Amino acid sequence: MSQQLYLIALIPAEDLRAEVRELKLEMQRRYGSGHALKSPAHITLQMPFRLDEQQENALCDLLRHFAAGQTPFSTMLDGFNCFSPRVIFLRVADHEPLFPLQAALKKALIKSGIIREPPRAFPFHPHMTIATRDLKPETFEKAWPEYRERSFRAEIHIQSLFLLKHNGRHWEVFREFGFGGKQ
Repeated sequence: MSQQLYLIALIPAEDLRAEVRELKLEMQRRYGSGHALKSPAHITLQMPFRLDEQQENALCDLLRHFAAGQTPFSTMLDGFNCFSPRVIFLRVADHEPLFPLQAALKKALIKSGIIREPPRAFPFHPHMTIATRDLKPETFEKAWPEYRERSFRAEIHIQSLFLLKHNGRHWEVFREFGFGGKQ
């Protein structure tokens, strides 16, 4: 049985994905932080978890059923924020529509046995990362004052959730599950 690494996320439309990729490339060029380029622009709903590849179909069935019961909605990205001293991200202005979605997804995943309740769970804080892990604290101190003052505003239309799978080097979109049963 082969264990694979999965992540469940919301991914914006291609034009916004490209804009966020440009921000990540800028972070790599200017500050040497390219780790965030290993995944498409996304808002994490379920942190990475391991699962036997044989359970992949059951996971996809659960996500298809879950997404079918969801209604599309929109939210805004508005400016930058950080988790000092290593992460800079685009701030989700209105978290409210995301909290019930994430809580219901987590509950469904735990109830199905696909994931276990983590012993020490980080609180859900919706965001879209542009620099992480390889952003050194001293480099963060140079980059953050610039991004703190910089503006960025974009609307995200959430119409589906995505299952990403790690290929050993980076995250790839594996499946998309449309809200309201749309595929």
